[in-house]
Amino acid sequence: MSQIVNKAEFQPAVPLFQSAQRVLLASHIRPDGDAIGSLVGMGLALQEAGKQVQMVLADGVPSKLRFLPGSEQVRTRVKDAFDLFCVLDCSDMERVGEIVPAGTVPDVNIDHHRTNLNFARLNLVDVQAVSTTELVYGLLQALGWEPSLDVYSALLTGLITDTIGFRTSNMTAAALRLAAELVDAGADLPGLYQKALGSRSFQAARFWGAGLSGLQLEDRLVWTTLTLADRQAANYNGRDDADLVNLLSSIENADIAIIFVEQPDGRVKVSWRAQPGFDVSELALKFGGGGHAAAAGADIKGSLEEVQGLILAATRPLLDNTQREDLISQERG
Repeated sequence: MSQIVNKAEFQPAVPLFQSAQRVLLASHIRPDGDAIGSLVGMGLALQEAGKQVQMVLADGVPSKLRFLPGSEQVRTRVKDAFDLFCVLDCSDMERVGEIVPAGTVPDVNIDHHRTNLNFARLNLVDVQAVSTTELVYGLLQALGWEPSLDVYSALLTGLITDTIGFRTSNMTAAALRLAAELVDAGADLPGLYQKALGSRSFQAARFWGAGLSGLQLEDRLVWTTLTLADRQAANYNGRDDADLVNLLSSIENADIAIIFVEQPDGRVKVSWRAQPGFDVSELALKFGGGGHAAAAGADIKGSLEEVQGLILAATRPLLDNTQREDLISQERG
C-alpha cells in the first residue's frame, strides 16, 4: 500500500509495541464506532504479530457494532497480566472506567480529541486526525505490519462513524485518501456504512421516538432528554442515545444541539453537537468531559432536571453572535 502518513510521529511507539508480549488495550465508556474500531483493529493486528492481547471496555461492545470480527473478544474487565497498557480514543483516564486501579498510568495514549490531557507516558495525540483509527493506521504503517482485512474493516468503521459518513466539518483529504486505501485493501465501504450508520434496531427507533416527542427549540438551541423510563419502555439496552444527537444536529435554525441521557448511577450523559463557528469542547471540558469543537460530551453527577438546567444555562452564552463571528474568523484565518 502507498504511504499516506508521516511515520516519524509514530516512531517513539514502535519499540514499545515491538518488544511487548502481553498488551492491554482499552477505550472509553459507552464506546462509539471509533473506540471499537481502534480497539479491535489494533488488537487484531497485535495478535497477528504474535502478541497476547486483552481488549477491554468497561461497558462492552454495543450490539450495533458486534458485526466486526474480533469484537467478540472484548471483555469488560482485565483478567491477565500485561507488560504494555495502551488507551485508545480517550481524552482522560476517568473515561476509561474502573478497569484498572486508580492512579494507573498507561504506557501509550493514542487519540485525536483536542481536550486530551496527555495522561500517558507516551502520548500520540493528533487533533488534525478525523478519527483515532486514522492514527492506528499510521502506527501500523510505522511498525511495517500488513494486517488482515478484518483490521482494515475495523479501521474504516471508525473512520466512517466518527465522521458520520465523511460529513463532519473536520474532514480532510488525507482521511479520504485513507478510506480509499482501506477500500483498495478489500474493506467493504458500502457494507460497513450500512451496518454502522444506516441501520438501527427496532428498540433504538422506539427510543428515538421518546426523545423526539420531547424536542425543544429556543434561540437556535435545540435539546431533548431520554430518561431511564424511556429506555425501559423501548427495551433499549444501551446507555447512550442511540445516535439521536446526530439527527438533532441536522435541525434547521439550530446552531447547537444537546441531548441529556439519564444514567442509572445518579448521573446524566450530556452530548453536544455544534455547527461550524461554535466550539463546545471547552464547555464539555469544564464539566469533566471533552471532545471536539463540533462534537463533545460529559458525564455529570445530578438529577436530570438539575443537569439540564445547569447545562442549558452554560451553553446559551455560546450562541452570542459576536463570539460566533470571532470563531469563524479564527477558523478561516
